[in-house]
Amino acid sequence: MKEIKFDFNDVLLKAKTSTIINSRYNDITLPKNLPLMTAPMDTVVDLNNIYEFLNRGIIVCLPRTIKFEEYNDFIWNCNPNHYKNIFLSVGFGDLDDMFKDLKHNVNVFDNIYNILIDVANGHMNKIMIYARKIKKANPKIKIMVGNIANPQTYIWYMKSQVVDYIRVGIGNGNACLTTKNTGIGYPNASLIHDIHQAKIKYLKQNINKNITPPKIIADGGMKEYVDIIKALALGADYVMIGSLFNKSLESAGNNYLWRIKISQRLAEKLFKWGFPVKKYFRGMSTKQAQKAMGKKQLKTSEGVIRYRPVEYKLSSWIENFRHYLRSAMSYNNSRTIYTFTGKVDFEIITQHAYERFNK
Repeated sequence: MKEIKFDFNDVLLKAKTSTIINSRYNDITLPKNLPLMTAPMDTVVDLNNIYEFLNRGIIVCLPRTIKFEEYNDFIWNCNPNHYKNIFLSVGFGDLDDMFKDLKHNVNVFDNIYNILIDVANGHMNKIMIYARKIKKANPKIKIMVGNIANPQTYIWYMKSQVVDYIRVGIGNGNACLTTKNTGIGYPNASLIHDIHQAKIKYLKQNINKNITPPKIIADGGMKEYVDIIKALALGADYVMIGSLFNKSLESAGNNYLWRIKISQRLAEKLFKWGFPVKKYFRGMSTKQAQKAMGKKQLKTSEGVIRYRPVEYKLSSWIENFRHYLRSAMSYNNSRTIYTFTGKVDFEIITQHAYERFNK
């Protein structure tokens, strides 16, 4: 019989027997750069609101609607500290164009610090081929790939030592319909935990080898603060967020009041006055997003389009996240995020147990 897999609502984090932490603020140190990333979605982040995220310690993965030329122009005037926290997202076609340019311009990859090969199926050999070519062009570039839904795929990438970050999770995102329509998937909480355990096992078996494990990026389906905290506790190094950031006033999604499009400036005033401002939200596989990326041949959509109420300002969301993360860490005697990530015991619970506290 197959082992039953679980998702975030199926687990509770277990408190340590005792803790020496007396104050969640004085005894716990959170890094300036939070373990958070923006999803590469054009209704979350663009070059107009990028500093809203960078200034709050959030790594930005630009959507593929931002082309290399726009990215390059932006980077020339960017603070070096921010430059290291920006990923340029590309597809196979974009990479083909860049490698063609490389024949005439050896500096094509010089201004890229991080690159995300942003394709839906992270199990393709083709990704590894491109990753090797990128590293050959500029060994300093940090490469993110994904998405994957198999712990052994993570090991496959780790053995190669050519990728630095791996997005894990297929079909869990609030704008993604892949699992619903194809049946391909893996409950994300189990996936994070199983990948983390597979990583530890492989590193122990190869302890004498100089292996740098890729960072685990939990991607998709984060509905509440607690999902992010559980993802970190189960072994994710970072959590990629789309839907939750889209619901912030500062997101890149267009603003609407009663289905009438309004400016960002007016949206800020109306939100302050209590009006029901909404944000446009779409998956990047929708035909509208494909058009925005400049694709001429449109594929069947595996994403959704929604209009969602603005619920908070990004600053208040971040403040709350820091508070809840500190609180969870205090119960687990974790002074730093590094002693919390992947090092928390948990219990599988019943639906009735979940309903009891999910007020």
